This record gives sequence, C-alpha cells and structure tokens, in this order.
Amino acid sequence: MIPIKVTSPLTAVVLMIALLWMGASMPGQAQTDSSTPTAQVTTASQTSNGQPQLQQRYPRYIIQRSDVLLLSFPLTPEFNQTVTVQPDGYVNLQNAGSVHVKGLTVPQMIEALQTAYAHVLHNPIINVDLEDFQKPFYTVSGQVGKPGQYELRSDITVAEALAVAGGMAPTAKTQVFLFHRTSEQWFAVREVNMKDILKGKNTNEDATLQPGDMIYVPEKFIANFRKYVPYSVNAGGYLNTY
Repeated sequence: MIPIKVTSPLTAVVLMIALLWMGASMPGQAQTDSSTPTAQVTTASQTSNGQPQLQQRYPRYIIQRSDVLLLSFPLTPEFNQTVTVQPDGYVNLQNAGSVHVKGLTVPQMIEALQTAYAHVLHNPIINVDLEDFQKPFYTVSGQVGKPGQYELRSDITVAEALAVAGGMAPTAKTQVFLFHRTSEQWFAVREVNMKDILKGKNTNEDATLQPGDMIYVPEKFIANFRKYVPYSVNAGGYLNTY
C-alpha cells in the first residue's frame, strides 16, 4: 500500500494517473514508516506527521452530510427525535443546541450526545439508528466495458467487480490499481495482477473491496500509439498522405 495525499477530487484524479504511469508516490510526499507492514490497509486517523495509521478489518460507518439519524431515549421518550446532518456537519438537538457529528461513528456520536444532554438529563441513555445514509459503493474506471459507480451490496473481489463492470477491454493492462480512501486527504494504493488471478495463480491477492474503493484499469502502452499511428497502412503510404 502506498499512501497518497490529495487536496481535491481533481487532484486525486491527477495523482492517480501520475501514479499509474510513474509507479511511485508524488515527490515530496511523506512515505509510510518502515516499520509499518505494507500489506495492511491504512485508516482515516492520522499520526502527528500526517501519515495514515493502520485500520481494523471491519471499520464502523462514518456519519456523513445529509444522513438522517433516529435518536431514541428509552428512559425519557419525550426527547426522541429525528435529526439530519447539515452541510456543515452539525445536527440540531432538542433542548441541547447543536453538535458536530460528521466524521464520527455511531458509538462516538452517542458519547457526544450524552455530553450535550448532561446538563439536562442525569446519565442519559441514548440510542442512535441510521435511518437514511450513504449507501456503500465502489467505482470502476479506465479500460472496462461499463465504467461507473456500483452499489456494494455484499463482499466482492476486484475480479468480480471488473466482471460486473463489463470486463476488461482488449486495450487494458493486466496490472490494475485499487484505490482505498483512508481519509479526506489520503488514498492507499494497491497493485493487483489480474493476469495471474484469472489463471488461478495468487488468488489470495484478489482483494475484497471496501466502501468507497475505486479500481482503475490503465491502458496498454501500445494502445496509446493506436490513437496516433495507424499501423493498418505501411509507413510509406502513411507519410505520403501528408
């Protein structure tokens, strides 16, 4: 895994393309600590020097803008309410003002709510349920039959995701790249050799996708020349047309 820092969606795309053809992270970007196992996936939390840390295999859902949450108070049902995460990441609470919840997990939000209601209720018991939220998805781009965004309904591997996206085009390289967003500023990049996997070799490298992952299938080097050098005619005939 190679961590890459991004500052905008456009920057992310530029970095992706650069990495695919350069095979390395951008100059000046900090590298992962040598003691960090490269096979691990990085998480949204960062160290003091800005590097991603390792994550759990099954991360909790992160609350996002426009999520609708049902708050229930078993001992004081009069406080039951439904809240929507505003564009600035806050929710407006009954009798407790506003609390910033974007980027929190549900357990972390419960702790924040308990703190917010501490001046109103004694040791409040609060349950939070996700009523409407960002459905898990993955994206496939590059040299595939049907590039686009697909809903992630169940565990699916890179090979299966490529099949769902119409399969790899004849112009595709067999080394594809899996981008996993670890935070708003970082991607972790993994190269997957589809040639070996489709031949039944190293099938353990066929990674299982996580929500928000993107698979990029680059173009074969020779395919780039097809755009500029029509080798269906001989060189002399090609030159005589100009």
